[in-house]
Amino acid sequence: MDVRGGGAVGYRSAEAVARAAGELIGGDGGSVPEYEALLDAVVRLAGRDRGALAAALQPVVEQWPGPYQPQAAAARRLLAVVRSAAGPVEPGPAEASRWLETCQHEAVDLVLAARAGEVCSLLRRGAVVPMLLATSDSADGTLDPRELVMRLTEYEQAGARPGPADLGQALLRCGGGPADPDVVSAAEELELPEGPRVAAWLRAGGLPQPELTVEREPGEPEPPSRRRRARVGRRILVGTGELPGRGDFPRPFWSLFRRFEPLIGCNHLLLRSRERHAAAALPWHPEIVASRLLTQVAATADQNGAGDGSPDFLPALARSSGPAGPAVHLAVAYGLGARPDAARAAAVEALAGLAARGRLDGALLGAHLARLVLLGTLKLPVVTASLREAAEAPGGAAAVWPVAAAALPELLAPPAAGGPVRPHVPLLALAADCAAACGARGTVPGVDALAARPGSAPSTREARRLHTTLAAPA
Repeated sequence: MDVRGGGAVGYRSAEAVARAAGELIGGDGGSVPEYEALLDAVVRLAGRDRGALAAALQPVVEQWPGPYQPQAAAARRLLAVVRSAAGPVEPGPAEASRWLETCQHEAVDLVLAARAGEVCSLLRRGAVVPMLLATSDSADGTLDPRELVMRLTEYEQAGARPGPADLGQALLRCGGGPADPDVVSAAEELELPEGPRVAAWLRAGGLPQPELTVEREPGEPEPPSRRRRARVGRRILVGTGELPGRGDFPRPFWSLFRRFEPLIGCNHLLLRSRERHAAAALPWHPEIVASRLLTQVAATADQNGAGDGSPDFLPALARSSGPAGPAVHLAVAYGLGARPDAARAAAVEALAGLAARGRLDGALLGAHLARLVLLGTLKLPVVTASLREAAEAPGGAAAVWPVAAAALPELLAPPAAGGPVRPHVPLLALAADCAAACGARGTVPGVDALAARPGSAPSTREARRLHTTLAAPA
């Protein structure tokens, strides 16, 4: 199947759709293009030959009888859509989106669920639309505004109305600045009632970026405990300010627009919403996504590796097209200190992805890592091992050097309670290796004093090696 064209274009038959559905539902829901193409193909083919599609999908439904559900959230959404497409048609009015905001961390999951639920309702009612508006063939979930206007034109020609959740998701995927004037003009010429709203959205450049606040959990770090899943350190989290325009979106979207206060507790469950499709829901706003799911990422580091969801979330977050700020870098920091191997590997991949796109703020990431280590939330040996793995990749030393250089000053500073500095030799060695590999020059606070110590302790030797490299002629 070729998913680049999206929708049914890449599927030659209903049987091909069924095979893809079985594979994606039996796995993790697939990549963003695969997931999106399958949703779109089911909707398109249901409008052309519902009987053939239902017959082809029936064996897939039978693999998941009754209450049985896949583990991955994306796979569960696909299964719900497939069950609706394989079931009987029950004509009736459009169903209102079910909405119960029980937890402010579920905002992105509510958006994904609302769109899938809307597709299920459309299929159960036997309604026919040309395609899904929000379908993206990009790995990061972005949607070209020109493509959206073309799809809306097809809706207009077919006499169809956009689903509120599908249109809302499509608009969230259009951003990065004002659209071309000719695209905005084409949207203004639409006779659909949604035309003026779409034109205004594209003219404004999409959803504005929220104000961000970095907040530390109050209180002192807890003493070590042997209790299962007990946390020792304190977390650093990110809040987002309120955004305008929520009234134009379906109610399940409203939580995204509300002010997010990360220190407000809730009795939420970790609902496996840490997935690559969460990042693709708001590809121009990774800070919103990261801030809402930061507690789940942190759980992989400070709760014995607990926390449902896919480690692929971090690389997907790094692929996002929007600005990467404190929430994204904190997510990577927690991932670098995670206990599960897969979570650390994903964080290393995310670090490399940010660096390759010129979006890595090494100083910010290093500062986050140092603070979390000093709070006892992350273990420095684990973090250093992850950074070493990142540095060994092609071009990795240049990416890791500013991270290590920013972390060292805080870690080498005398403790507030007094006492000697206890430098971490592997981190100093990593910094020296990276500095030599990328030709770094300059100074790092704390390194000169450590290098000037008498004796030949391992930390002193590594500090001298780093000092010598940084002081060498350019």
